Amino acid sequence: MWSVSMHSTSEHSGSDRSDGHAVALSLGPLAIPRQGESCSGAVRGGALGPPKTFPAGASAVRMGTMSEESQAGTEFGRYLQARRARINPADVGLNPGPGARKTPGLRREEVGVLSGISADYYTRLERGKETRPSRAVIDAVARALRLDEVEQDHLHGLAGPAVRHLAERVAVPSRTVSPGLTLMLESLRPLPAQVINRSYDLLGANPSGLHLFAGLDSWPASERNIARYICLHPMARDVFADWDDQLRSTASGLRTLLGANPDAPDLTNLVDELLCKSSDFAKLWERHEVLGYSNSHRTFRHPQVGVISLGCQALRPVGGLGQYFVTYFADPGTPDHDALVLLNMAGHPL
Repeated sequence: MWSVSMHSTSEHSGSDRSDGHAVALSLGPLAIPRQGESCSGAVRGGALGPPKTFPAGASAVRMGTMSEESQAGTEFGRYLQARRARINPADVGLNPGPGARKTPGLRREEVGVLSGISADYYTRLERGKETRPSRAVIDAVARALRLDEVEQDHLHGLAGPAVRHLAERVAVPSRTVSPGLTLMLESLRPLPAQVINRSYDLLGANPSGLHLFAGLDSWPASERNIARYICLHPMARDVFADWDDQLRSTASGLRTLLGANPDAPDLTNLVDELLCKSSDFAKLWERHEVLGYSNSHRTFRHPQVGVISLGCQALRPVGGLGQYFVTYFADPGTPDHDALVLLNMAGHPL
């Protein structure tokens, strides 16, 4: 399997916080539907699911799978709503009362009581009508919703755009790989190495870095994207030994990135496409889940060289223009390293 989780610093105005996010792999020439056109639905092993259509001017990131109520709010409010829905009243010492509840989880007024704020104020937060919550209020709500450290950090990140009303535009990172990084890709052979950007486009790779992802080389270089590969490529489920975890990390990583950069076109276009074409991704996206950082070993079930267990490192080069350098490794003399030697002989670098 070859999705990578890595830690990076998100570059957006007014924040110096670090965001953990997942790095996925790429696939091939999949057209992004224009607004107002139907899209081809979920792709599983080449099979297409039912089409979805988005109104002109609407984004699937905000419209795709959200309820009518959650569409009206902000991402900050939608995240609160999703976290509220996962908590049972009894878990926080509240009496759920007689009869069945209309919706799962806590009611808004219950979150208000647990947070020490009024029900009206909390409702305004969820609906996006209160745009200046203090840090103390956010921390109190986070405690009431039992958010862990990663989730609480994500909530604070979402509060920034909510306070500013309109998120600031973030430039799309450069796709040009510097001569220095290109030299590093070659010098690490036979170890797989890749250069990717924040939206998981594969910008450069040495031979083993390209062929480690079985089937990736059949797509044009300009269409190779790690997240798209994990979510949509028919070979991904077999290549990744823990495909379900990789899909979950991909959705979590994109949500973290988009929370910090909600208007970034490279991110919104990618998420729109995945929501439209992958029902598995859409279900995970609806959960508003953010995960902690994981950067250890990856296991691939490669159709040519068999099962490979590799260590993984992801680095952010100084002056890398929003790019990341990812490499996999195995101890020399081991079967895993021998498999990398074979992959290195498979073709030419990207």
